Amino acid sequence: MISRLDPLLPRAEKARSADILVAALGRPRFIPGDWVKEGAILIDVGINRTAEGTLVGDLDFGPCSERASWITPVPGGVGPMTIASLLENTLQAAQLHAALL
Repeated sequence: MISRLDPLLPRAEKARSADILVAALGRPRFIPGDWVKEGAILIDVGINRTAEGTLVGDLDFGPCSERASWITPVPGGVGPMTIASLLENTLQAAQLHAALL
């Protein structure tokens, strides 16, 4: 697991050793291709708007995709699953709340 609190160098070393890398930093194109292990699976949860107005993820998609065996795009990747999970959690919270009343 990599945290925002980790110094930059250990982040890169940890990322390079990951078979599966989930990026959820909220920083556009933060993870460069040279941080990615050859053949890794990359899941980009981040969605960021650049100064030019385009949507990008936390992974630098082009360089990362050259090393990855599989990568989710941004936009068009995990967004629908995020929404489905949020709705499911909201429903569960409502059911728990109703049971407490």
